[in-house]
Amino acid sequence: MSGALAGRRVLITRPVEQARALERMLRDAGGEPVCAPAIEIRDLADPAPFYAVAGRLASFDLAIFVSRNAVSRALDLLAGRPWPAGLQVATVGQGSRAALEQRGFGNVIAPAAQSDSEALLALPAFAAVRGKQIVIFRGEGGRELLGRELAARGASVEHAACYRRVVPQADRMRCAWAGGMDAVTVSSAEGLANMLAMLGEDAARRLSRIPLFVPHPRVAREALRRGLERVIVAGPGDAEMVSALVAHFGAAR
Repeated sequence: MSGALAGRRVLITRPVEQARALERMLRDAGGEPVCAPAIEIRDLADPAPFYAVAGRLASFDLAIFVSRNAVSRALDLLAGRPWPAGLQVATVGQGSRAALEQRGFGNVIAPAAQSDSEALLALPAFAAVRGKQIVIFRGEGGRELLGRELAARGASVEHAACYRRVVPQADRMRCAWAGGMDAVTVSSAEGLANMLAMLGEDAARRLSRIPLFVPHPRVAREALRRGLERVIVAGPGDAEMVSALVAHFGAAR
């Protein structure tokens, strides 16, 4: 794969904490990664609600981490607190599963392929959750589907926000675009919306000429709804994203 993306400038819009591995892989493929986050991860303004839930961890049957950010931020906030021996752990994808395993967790429940709440909910472990006490670690104001569906199945669900997502200053994004782009990678519908807002009124017009690589059909549908037609669903992993870029530009030669 070395050199397959030679001369291609690829925009990475992930939060800084999540961009490093993809940036390295793009360089290894000969590409020029340009990092301009469309989402910034920040500490909680008030961690008291988080600690109120953390103080009752032993009362839960299952803890779900919705992302790698949730893993790192929640466990950092919990530093020094022992994890209850009987508290099972689950997450939405293989990236966050690996992050949990690196922090010492075993037997993590996670979907093998698709990385989202729908795939997690489809696992056999979530077919019978009536009466279970479940805590979901996520960012403030995160997606509601997971908690809503678990509650509908009879579980008692609490959310523990462990970070905030904010829109970065637009200068870095606009400066990145000034140099021209061959491709754009976006990891979520929220990141897509932020990028378009940061770039201004003609953002959709500029993006319509450039291939947009996304991890999931849900993000692709949002891009199409916003008038972006050159959308490619790569898959949830960094390797899948790079492979999709290599396949696209290899075919274009």
